[in-house]
Parts: sequence; C-alpha cells; structure tokens
Amino acid sequence: MQTSEYPKASDALKKALGLTSSPVAIRIVQKREEIPSGVEKLDKTVRHCQMVSLARKEGRIFYSTVDNHECVGGAWALGLREISESLKSGDFYFKLGKFETPAACKRTIDQIPHLESGSTYATMYAPLEKAPFIPQVILIVAPPRVMLKLAQATLYQLGGRVHSHFAGIQSVCADTTTQTYLSGTANYSLGCDGSRKFSGIEDSEMVMGFPAEMLPQMVQAVEIVTAAPGSKK
Repeated sequence: MQTSEYPKASDALKKALGLTSSPVAIRIVQKREEIPSGVEKLDKTVRHCQMVSLARKEGRIFYSTVDNHECVGGAWALGLREISESLKSGDFYFKLGKFETPAACKRTIDQIPHLESGSTYATMYAPLEKAPFIPQVILIVAPPRVMLKLAQATLYQLGGRVHSHFAGIQSVCADTTTQTYLSGTANYSLGCDGSRKFSGIEDSEMVMGFPAEMLPQMVQAVEIVTAAPGSKK
C-alpha cells in the first residue's frame, strides 16, 4: 500500500470501528536518510506512549531520537539505547511494587521484546491518514469492543487463535510496537500504568499493534466483520 492510499485506509478503519482518534503509523528508523524531507524532530522530551498520543490525538507528524525519549525502558525496547542497570537487575520495577522479588522482575525483563541496543536512529510517528513515510507498525488505542472486531479481523482470512504477549508493563513500547515489529503478527496489550498515567490512555481503552504489511487485509476484514449479521451493532 502506498502513502497516497493511507487516508482512505484510515478513514475506513475509523468509520467501521467508530474510532475517536487516528490509527498511528510508526517507523523504526535505522538511518537518518529514511526520514522524509519536511518531517521535523520533536521539540520536547517525553515518553514513546506520549509520542503516540501526539500523533493519534493531535495529528502531529515528527521523529524522535534518543534524547527525546524520557522513558529509559521504552527507549531500550525500541533499540535507541542500552538497558539501564536498575532495569536489567530487576530493581527498577521491584521498587515500584510490581513484583514480590527482584528475581521475579528480572525474569520478566529478560523476556521483554526489544531491538538491539543502538540499532535505532530514531522513531517516527504520524496519524495514519497523514503519514508521509512507509510505517512498519500501525497502532490503535480503543475500547475492548473495538479490539474484539480487530481480533476477528486478524483471524478472518486464515482463522486460528489470537496469542497476545504482555506483562502489564511497557505496553505501548515493547508489547505493541517492538513485539509487533519483531514478530510480524498483531499483538494486543492492556495498557500499562505508565502509558495510562502519562499518555492519556483511558481506563476503558486497550492498545494493539499490527504490521503495516497487513493494512490492506485488515481494512477489508474490519469492514466485513463489523457489518456481518452476527456482529453486535
């Protein structure tokens, strides 16, 4: 799918799913040359989940290098920096009260999907309908009913089961961006405490990501399953 087709695809998803914000196009940039002319660097330091909100709620188009990323865990998961010692040892989330022991935390951290440290030059964001670049991940924040339709859409062609990978932490960065990028499959997550606190994900919302290569089939399947006789209107 070409960038010229993104407005139509985004509009179709919004209408069929009743989305109140835009699907977000995300690209993991490995070289500066991948950033299109006219896409400006973000002018502040915030978290990846907040960057997603800037695109989906405010329609902003931008890229961010490591110095723009406030969350160490998110920057690490996205391949922008090395993991910190407190995160690697398990102390960070243990001190936040998320685990009974540092060992339990470390087991979780060791399984968090992440890109090779330093392999990412920047992360790039845009509302799907305005994206001037080819994304690798499309991210959607929406209520569970919408996630139901998206889950049905992912299975529409081949069937099977949905297998989600999450740990209640790093939902927007690791679970739905990096995991989706690495696996080539859609992933659903509950939205972590950090993303709910800082990026405006509501109590009634979840987050999911799917590979951009799936966009044409997702649009087609979403329109079919939402209009199906057995679909709750």
